[in-house]
Amino acid sequence: MSNLSTFDIAGRAMAAQLVRLNTVASNLANAGAVAGSETGAFRALKPVFTTVYAGAAATVDVSSIERTGTPERRNDPKHPLADADGNIWIAAVDPNQELVEMVETSRQYANNVEVLTTAKALALDTLRMGR
Repeated sequence: MSNLSTFDIAGRAMAAQLVRLNTVASNLANAGAVAGSETGAFRALKPVFTTVYAGAAATVDVSSIERTGTPERRNDPKHPLADADGNIWIAAVDPNQELVEMVETSRQYANNVEVLTTAKALALDTLRMGR
């Protein structure tokens, strides 16, 4: 990989934050979901980031998306999805944690937008100096 520009670095970071925001949205959409088995229960999605180096520059990339958490088992024999023992499995998602993650992700995304805006303004000012 050749050297990365400021635009490449911020763009890749924004793409990674977009993946993170999409996983948060998926987690929130499935919070409280019920399944009839532990294996069928939803587990929170978490992106795994890796650092990508290009010469002296570094940026981030999403290497994988992992499922985390252990579903909560509840005994509710009258529930239509209950297994033979009367258990249902609640999604392993903490909505409060996901909301904090969403705020943090949106702030990091906004920071990268600001980096792009500043880099663009500096590039335009540099071009104007040459006139």
